[in-house]
Amino acid sequence: SAVVGVLVSLSIIALVLSLVRIEDVTLPPTVKYGIVFDAGSSHTSLFVYEWDSNKENDTGVVSQTLSCDVQGQGISSYANNPSEAGNSLRECLDKALQVVPAEKQRDVPAYLGATAGMRLLREQNSSATEQILAEVAKTMQEYPVAFKGARILTGEEEGAYGWITINYLLDSFTKYSPKAHTWLHPEAASIFGALDLGGASTQITFMPESSVLSQNKTSELTLYGYSYNIYTHSYLCYGQNEMLKRLAKELIVSSPSTRVHHPCYPKGYNETVSLSSFRTSPCTDGSDPRLPLGDSTVTLEGRGNASGCLAALRKLFNFSACGQSQDCTFDGVYQPPLRGQFIAFAGFYYTFHFLNLTRQQSLSEVNTTVLSFCRRNWTELVQSFPQDLKYLHTYCSVAIYILTLLLDGYKFNEHTWSNIHFSRQAANTDIGWTLGFMLNFTNMIPAEALQHVKGHQPSLWAGAVSFLVLAIVAGLVAVFLHCFWKTN
Repeated sequence: SAVVGVLVSLSIIALVLSLVRIEDVTLPPTVKYGIVFDAGSSHTSLFVYEWDSNKENDTGVVSQTLSCDVQGQGISSYANNPSEAGNSLRECLDKALQVVPAEKQRDVPAYLGATAGMRLLREQNSSATEQILAEVAKTMQEYPVAFKGARILTGEEEGAYGWITINYLLDSFTKYSPKAHTWLHPEAASIFGALDLGGASTQITFMPESSVLSQNKTSELTLYGYSYNIYTHSYLCYGQNEMLKRLAKELIVSSPSTRVHHPCYPKGYNETVSLSSFRTSPCTDGSDPRLPLGDSTVTLEGRGNASGCLAALRKLFNFSACGQSQDCTFDGVYQPPLRGQFIAFAGFYYTFHFLNLTRQQSLSEVNTTVLSFCRRNWTELVQSFPQDLKYLHTYCSVAIYILTLLLDGYKFNEHTWSNIHFSRQAANTDIGWTLGFMLNFTNMIPAEALQHVKGHQPSLWAGAVSFLVLAIVAGLVAVFLHCFWKTN
């Protein structure tokens, strides 16, 4: 009878479990990682990004986990020693692997994108460029990551990815609504334009009015299920470092002498340059017949003359190439009318931040501040800014250059100046092309299928287990009593 009782109890348990409702249980999404090197003209930086595997409309929701500045100059500076270009990345790669779980490292896509510095080197020495990229690839392949390649980005790619970064960080593409418990698509009017100033190039990117799309000058991007047509253009040799070299060269060839007045440098500051240095960059056109031969030196003597500085800088632009066209910036480059708000980052931000001009100010206030700074002599500047000696003599030149580029080049004016916002970060993330690249790259990484397992409702499981325990106890008690009675 005891055995029959246990069998009955087990039958009842099986019946109860068969009646418990089965439901799908979705496991939490796994975290994916990506590594991107930004190999700029003056320095290289590494960024580690992460995103959940369940993507929003095929685009990963990416956040920055780590940033690391590589020691030394940009990889283009290793033309005579390519192997060191790869070795320079090791310290930051080691740091990157410290933040990525060991079991995920071999699935982490790792990429290096080189920008204007390497674009210039490629024009001058293509074999050295290939050797540098090969050494970079060799180093990265030694690490337990999914190396995806090292290549030189086009200027348009650099501009487009910077534009993506800005609008992603500012929730312009998609925004979560707690009230609706869903992701919303903001209006197109909330899309920001991007202004980037690097060492060797500068980029402008924005969404023009739809009427200019017929000009065949736009690029199409798809993010979060929506398509965007943007205008983007990159001006090689118009980055701040190359601009300073071009300016110095023009001053020298226009006034052949061993001592040349430099209107943009502070009065009292002198700098000696070698004429051979102008032959190392395509931007300064080393074959220019006006450039004296040999390896002689010239001393540039600062004059602190803001009006003379502006006149000298304007000569670096070919404004006459546009004729009477309104849809043209300089050097004959087409640009549709400006539209919307803009974020100015990189060199735009750093120069204006030094001059305390990153907060919203009128154009007249900006001009007054820049002119006042340019009048200060070198001794006064050194006393006021002893921690900024490396670039202190260049801030007047770059500030006036930025105003010339934005106003005379890109066609901002006193009414639209307030549409420019100078910023280095947004949402605790650095603004640059790398995040935009990773966002676009996630469109090429298949979304990980949600893992489903068959599971029971927790409350019913608890009841079933409790019943099972009680039934077993009752069966054991019945067996004990049966044996006890039989013995008696």
